Amino acid sequence: MSATGVRVSVQDQYVIIDNGILQLTLSNPDGIVTGVRYNGLDNLMEVLNKEDNRGYWDLAWNAPRASGAFDVIKGTDFRIILQSEEQVEVSFTRTWAPSLKGKLVPLKIDKRFVVLRGSSGFYTYATFEHLQGWPDFDIDEIRVTFKLRKDKFHYMAISDTRQRVMPMPDDRLPERCQQLAYPEAVILTNPINPELKGEVDDKYQYSNENQDIRVHGWISFDPPIGFWQITPSDEFRTGGPMKQNLTSHVGPTTLAVFLSAHYSGEDLVPKFRNGEYWKKVFGPVFIYLNSTSDRRDPKMLWEDAKMQMLREVETWPYNFPISEDFQKSWQRGSVSGKLLVRDRYIDGEDMQANGAYVGLALPGEVGSWQRECKGYQFWTKADANGIFTIRNVRTGDYNLYAWVPGFIGDYKYDATIKITSGKNIDLGDLVYEPPRDGVTLWEIGVPDRSAAEFYIPDPDPRYVNRLYVNLPTDRFRQYGLWDRYAELHPDGDLVYTIGKSDYKKDWFFAQVTRKTKQNSYQPTTWQIKFHLDSVNQSGNYKLRVALASATLSELQVRFNDLKANPAHFTTRLIGRDNSIVRHGIHGLYWLYNVDIQSAWLVQGDNTIFLTQPRNQSAFQEIMYDYIRMEGPSNS
Repeated sequence: MSATGVRVSVQDQYVIIDNGILQLTLSNPDGIVTGVRYNGLDNLMEVLNKEDNRGYWDLAWNAPRASGAFDVIKGTDFRIILQSEEQVEVSFTRTWAPSLKGKLVPLKIDKRFVVLRGSSGFYTYATFEHLQGWPDFDIDEIRVTFKLRKDKFHYMAISDTRQRVMPMPDDRLPERCQQLAYPEAVILTNPINPELKGEVDDKYQYSNENQDIRVHGWISFDPPIGFWQITPSDEFRTGGPMKQNLTSHVGPTTLAVFLSAHYSGEDLVPKFRNGEYWKKVFGPVFIYLNSTSDRRDPKMLWEDAKMQMLREVETWPYNFPISEDFQKSWQRGSVSGKLLVRDRYIDGEDMQANGAYVGLALPGEVGSWQRECKGYQFWTKADANGIFTIRNVRTGDYNLYAWVPGFIGDYKYDATIKITSGKNIDLGDLVYEPPRDGVTLWEIGVPDRSAAEFYIPDPDPRYVNRLYVNLPTDRFRQYGLWDRYAELHPDGDLVYTIGKSDYKKDWFFAQVTRKTKQNSYQPTTWQIKFHLDSVNQSGNYKLRVALASATLSELQVRFNDLKANPAHFTTRLIGRDNSIVRHGIHGLYWLYNVDIQSAWLVQGDNTIFLTQPRNQSAFQEIMYDYIRMEGPSNS
């Protein structure tokens, strides 16, 4: 530990906290990070930006039926919460009042910053509170944003494989790039670094799933300094472990996203009505700074940041935040048990739910956790035997939810679970019975809530991000793959033959619209061809269709009659994921169980027609997770 204690200096316009390793400067009373001094560099933040455009909490919100507003949250009152040689914690608050109706989001917001003795970084967290009777509103996004010096921070790291020298923010100016189908995506025509010429830059190419957003940030080569955003817990994020959010992108910008509608749409926008009370703590997250004397290998900073991330995760929940709204470890409880899967068509015995995702979220319907966006969620992965423990759960009432890779559908424990301080609840053996009526006649894909196992084409050579050229698991992140479908199927739509086709090669990862030579878009109809030796006339067959994503689309299903009107089944209009345009391989999960009348089938060769009729744009799509046809239960 550093011998230097933590000091705080309060000036008219600034609050300066110094622990001998770093110096954090915050505007007073706004609570904006205007400066971070570290390792001989006067300021890591972008000094060319205005002070309120460097490091800040922000949100996007709107009143019902009103246009949205973007709000950089500025405090109106400053307080020192704790001042000692071991720790300084400061607060910047802003409270809504009736005179601000329609101008500011109706919330009481308390932003906190914490600096500890001997710590190479600082923490920030915030409490958002909507008092009973305050106006109704929707909130689209809550995050913390840091904008770093563009003359220093050129190398970005998101994971072991996703890191690179990035374009400069000036490369996105009109004279240096060409905008593609939407403003976020550009092709670099005259970048400052000529090695990047011809590449696509799009911030959505650097998004990640919540479960994988633990540490990301930027490296300066001269001097060798790392600036890292570490998120030790997902409990305050919405949408569960697979919800995707932005991380770092050209700026150089690094984000801690707590709530967003990306890859989900309206379903993950919390809506507060009838003056309901709400309170939630977001964070703390840790901004970690590191440096090295070895200029030859600055990537050592990434390895060190990963080690620091593990230390932060191990010490969660932190014991230092002063706010009573942040529960410490001794105030929390835990839940444990063992999850089994029962499917007698696969195994006569109950199977262990190997790798199951098991979580606690606000009480709701089966599967409601992926659209839940007001409370806390606590997730873990079961071991190979289906055994799980969910630790450090805030007190309150929850439902226990789960889903198991390799099986369709969602599990929900029947009873509400009440978490109390210091208690572990052992639920014993739990049994999930996934949807099943009869024997599997055929299947396409793997039930894992992702379209990653299907055919993902090479990008158009004109639109390449070279980071992903040699990363097969991330090839879906390339720009423009939606247009590749019509190029690969110029004379007709996809036809998949059971027993002959291979879903890894023959099933395009997204059912998109077809672009015409006139730059309009046509609906698409895919075919699944299969053979039945006989048709059981005394029972119904079943088609299970699990979707990994949907964007302003509709799935119509017809059996052996392309002109059947109405279709034998339709989802109607579903989805606002925008997954394909944002380079995702999934969005929200949908499961449809389609009854097939035996009269729709014939002995011999059969065809299922899958039509996506909505065709206003290139970005209306369905991503399939898994399709299975079952015989009648009496077969």
